Amino acid sequence: MRSYIIVGCDLSDDSMVLKCAWNDEPPHRRGFNNDPEGRDRMVRHLRALAKKAGGARIVFAYEAGPHGFGLWDDLTDRGIECHALAPTRLPKTPKSRKDKNDDKDALRVFEALRGHLLAGNHLPSVWVPDVQTRDDRELVRARLDAVDKRRRIRSQIRMFLKRHELRRPKSTGKNWTIAHLLWLTELTGDGSPLMSGARSALAALLRQMAAMEEEVKTLEEAVMRLSREERYRAMAPAVDAEVGVGLMTAMIFLTEMGDPDRFRNRRQVAAYFGLVPSSNETGKRDDRKGHITRQGSRRIRWALCQAEWAAIRSNPQEKARHERVARRNPKRRKVATVAGMRRMGIRLWHRARRAKAAMTATAPPLPSPRGGEAPACAAGAALETTAASPAGWGGTPPRRIATRVAGRLPGEGNDNRP
Repeated sequence: MRSYIIVGCDLSDDSMVLKCAWNDEPPHRRGFNNDPEGRDRMVRHLRALAKKAGGARIVFAYEAGPHGFGLWDDLTDRGIECHALAPTRLPKTPKSRKDKNDDKDALRVFEALRGHLLAGNHLPSVWVPDVQTRDDRELVRARLDAVDKRRRIRSQIRMFLKRHELRRPKSTGKNWTIAHLLWLTELTGDGSPLMSGARSALAALLRQMAAMEEEVKTLEEAVMRLSREERYRAMAPAVDAEVGVGLMTAMIFLTEMGDPDRFRNRRQVAAYFGLVPSSNETGKRDDRKGHITRQGSRRIRWALCQAEWAAIRSNPQEKARHERVARRNPKRRKVATVAGMRRMGIRLWHRARRAKAAMTATAPPLPSPRGGEAPACAAGAALETTAASPAGWGGTPPRRIATRVAGRLPGEGNDNRP
């Protein structure tokens, strides 16, 4: 049997509670501060335990959470194997949910890790994106947050007008046009029917909305520059070419999904998106499916929902498919929408994976072991001309989610199954 120093950690803002043991020995407790000095002392302690155990291998695990992957990076750089576990997939009982503290949380992580190392049990570890992908996510998520804040401010303005029984003149057209904004600005002036306090409140909301408009514009320009970086130069236009998908949706999809090659099949992709039905089956009851799991990134589900509705409006085939599913039960039209989201997510995954393969195939060739150049993939080279060319997509307006119609990639006809 291999020799392990098994460590389960409960990580908090200021402290780390560890449960450590050598193989199947009873675990002992150690506590450290969650700062650079505390981590140095923790590593020295673990290496001393490994040396005492005859050079045992140190394996560390903690629950992924709001602290990010900084601890994972730190330990990995020091040569310690580290796992970030999904809290929602660790075994829990009704009793454990009502009897919780740092020591018991660390013990639960420790037991899951020891069961994996010594008995081969499944370890619910999460995929840790590289530092560059995490940085790209920060930018794209900042743009999403700015759009959400702008939406909330606009909602506040609409509720303000409703409270004061002010209706938009028909001459202003739709909401948030230039004419509409001019009318709102006039309401803050001296000739407004509003009293002074209400005028000041409306003016504050308009200033906040103007600031968020500038913030959204700045972040969208940054996302467009990111889409032209080498790592997205092929995948972004390939995903953007899908019916109903725009550049912003493409970047949300690519940054949240990460490396498309980490999924082996479409079932894993749909499960990661949280677009597969839950189940509660036992015995002869083998067909009890429920609502979708909603696991994984909610941002991807939001983007797919927006893109699916855009595709329904602009693509007659997608609209007919949606109506066919919804016709079975008009009260469950959401089922048709979710099925379309799942199909679209799988198609986008195929597009990203093929574009990445094409980019790899057309990269500067590596020297082969026998001399000469390594052979390139012919299929990938053919795809490069359609998916990786920046022509026709670089000028896409950044604020639209989607409406451009384009054909499928070759061999994509069988990817529409729900």
